[in-house]
Amino acid sequence: MPTPFSTPLQIQIALISHTNAGKTTLARTLMGLDVGEVRDAPHVTSLSESHTLLQNPAGDQLLLWDTPGFGDSVRLSKRLGMSDNPIGWFLREVLDRYRDRSFWLSQQALRTAREAADVVLYLVNSSEDPHDAGYLAPEMAILQWLGKPVVILLNQMGPPRPHQEESAELQRWQTYLAAYPVVQKVLALDAFARCWVHERVFYDALAELIPADKKSAYTSLFQVWQQENESRFQAAMALIALQLIQAAQDVEALPQEDAAMLSTVLKVIGMGKQREQKRHDKALQPLMLRLNESVLATTAKLLKLHRLDAGAAHKINQRVHQQYVVRAPVDAKQAGLLGAMLSGAATGLSADLMAGGLSFGGGALVGGILGALSFAGAAWAFNTSTDRKHPQLRFSDDFLRSLLVAALLRYLAVAHFGRGRGNFAEGEAPLFWQTEVEAVLSENMSDFVDVWKGARDALDLSQLSQRLSALLATSMSQILRKLYP
Repeated sequence: MPTPFSTPLQIQIALISHTNAGKTTLARTLMGLDVGEVRDAPHVTSLSESHTLLQNPAGDQLLLWDTPGFGDSVRLSKRLGMSDNPIGWFLREVLDRYRDRSFWLSQQALRTAREAADVVLYLVNSSEDPHDAGYLAPEMAILQWLGKPVVILLNQMGPPRPHQEESAELQRWQTYLAAYPVVQKVLALDAFARCWVHERVFYDALAELIPADKKSAYTSLFQVWQQENESRFQAAMALIALQLIQAAQDVEALPQEDAAMLSTVLKVIGMGKQREQKRHDKALQPLMLRLNESVLATTAKLLKLHRLDAGAAHKINQRVHQQYVVRAPVDAKQAGLLGAMLSGAATGLSADLMAGGLSFGGGALVGGILGALSFAGAAWAFNTSTDRKHPQLRFSDDFLRSLLVAALLRYLAVAHFGRGRGNFAEGEAPLFWQTEVEAVLSENMSDFVDVWKGARDALDLSQLSQRLSALLATSMSQILRKLYP
């Protein structure tokens, strides 16, 4: 516990790499802010910049230094080896400073790291074969010159893959780098597609390397990180719970039937089923539109919660839709449209057609698909109340289960976003995610069904939302443990 007279501590982390490896992008990912400049060009970062990753109430800080990238690594290694003698000083401060400023800045950044950094983060492009990266050997010599514990971070690993595949790539780099004693840890921390679970592993690894006199401050800073991420996780589950409760509660009254005599006549001449289908279509349209609007609104809130561009809600929903497989006894066209609805991706033309009505123009096709869904898939997708005086259409348990799967896939897509190149442009919902989500949900689906029933029975919504949030948090924690053992 700090005393009133204790001086706040600064723990300094230097982020270095070969030029154009993605240092600034990773800094953005760790901070959750668009700091610095990101371009696909060498030497974008020309000066060392410090960013506050974490700060605790006592004023202690974890600082991340984004440094200029190494260009000519062989030349740089030789120059640093001469830095402590008069000739080296002359070459650096007279020739390099005025004739090759980027080279001089690289030297300055490394000298500063040698003096002040507690830990060095070295970022590599994981898509390269380490045996083919000619700059690695001289840059390992530079890291040795720094005399600081080094953590290697694997960047640009591509879209999320099953744990076994990512572990194999990590092992490949660990094996290669085992020859360099200065390397203390090798971790995967992709600036484009990482989950906060990856960051926890990163911070845990740092804890082992922080100097003894700063460990207490680091422990306090890490608690700040834990509290922030736990609060964000619980808030995300609460948003999803509210959306699902609203879907379970939503109901649309069916239009009034024709007079009994007319209805009987229509059935005799074979038109009764057709008219009944139109009644269901008419009730289904506003029900599905409300669902789509709710999904989009919830996705936008999830993005804001994670400090991302909320205008990207449609993009992230479209990605979930492209990867999401509707597991239900419907044909391909029905599954495609239904998948778009579940993911919130049914905007633009399809939404315009639906908003314009199902009985004319291009809307007839959409109406036909939805009509087939409401009849051929009625037992799966929708339930009609048995009250003959007040018939209603609502979402069934099976439909809500599909909605639940899609909602958790959307959360995973948002949680894995690594800011990359600014606004949301990267991120995937791989098929193996859906397999893991469905496997976990199948273990306690009866609990979710109880919540749907409570929502339809208009029980205490506050208690239901809390219960559903807790169920979602437990399920998502299990999913994350399966994805990242």
